[in-house]
Amino acid sequence: MAELTYREAVARGIAQEMRRDHGVLFIGEDVAEAGGVFKATVGLLDEFGPVRVRDTPISEQAILGAAMGAAMTGLRPIAEIMFSDFFAVCWDIVVNEIAKSRYMTNGQVSFPLVIRAGNGGGLRFGAQHSQSVENWAMAVPGLKVVVPSSPVDVIGLLSAAVRDPDPVVFLEQKALYPTRGEVPDGEITDTLGTAKVLRQGGDATLVALGTMVPRSLEAAERLAAVGIDCTVVDVRSLVPLDTRTILESVGATGRLFTVEENPRLCGWGAELVSIVAEEQFFDLDAPPVRITTPHIPLPSADALEDLAIPSVDRITATVQKAMDQ
Repeated sequence: MAELTYREAVARGIAQEMRRDHGVLFIGEDVAEAGGVFKATVGLLDEFGPVRVRDTPISEQAILGAAMGAAMTGLRPIAEIMFSDFFAVCWDIVVNEIAKSRYMTNGQVSFPLVIRAGNGGGLRFGAQHSQSVENWAMAVPGLKVVVPSSPVDVIGLLSAAVRDPDPVVFLEQKALYPTRGEVPDGEITDTLGTAKVLRQGGDATLVALGTMVPRSLEAAERLAAVGIDCTVVDVRSLVPLDTRTILESVGATGRLFTVEENPRLCGWGAELVSIVAEEQFFDLDAPPVRITTPHIPLPSADALEDLAIPSVDRITATVQKAMDQ
């Protein structure tokens, strides 16, 4: 058992799959010589060489076009888009080509590729480099969407994504890169579409994703001190979505709170609330509550960014107020 940072887990996960399958290659801006702009791919070039680990021009369209072509010929590429905000530059390739071509060829061509990107705020990068775009990808048929919250999940879910026959958008929360967690020795694999119950409680269910998972866990400990016992569920995968685990928890507690970093309008929590209302309405003891970032561009000022993104204090206060009512 070793303790790794979320950042180190990215490199270990990629290396694990490149050792296992020589058809796995890795491309992106500054991923080779520099070890990635977030230093999440250090050491890969030294181990696997410049044929399988390649720096690319500053062109998101070229990166994903190359990855798509590689996948079509039987390779399993991992492509890095430095910031998830930059999906806007190459979204046509993702949405209209990568996501749909397997369907349009009646399965004659498959697309086993992973698109990694640094996602979310918390590092003071401002409105154009701090967005949480998981809801963008979730809305596109043909894409799978994964957002790990711990080092062990980074490795296990990345392994599952690389081995999957469909394109996977793998979003790494930038604010989590320095965080640490225990990781078992040896090969680590996981399953897409499975949520994790990280804490059991009988009063309310907090459903969170990415950076909001550790904040929800801390909020749950604070709430326990005032007599409110919460279950915390890490969604981990938005597509496919593990509705069974979430619905079972809401059925047991009768209360649902979604904790989301993405802007409020059309966030993933809205879809989850819709599913719960449709399938489990009579198990609810109160209306579901969404704790989100406001529908605004993320501010550059430190204090304003902290105010916009759900904090432990805001999660705690929102749940306590709703439960008191």
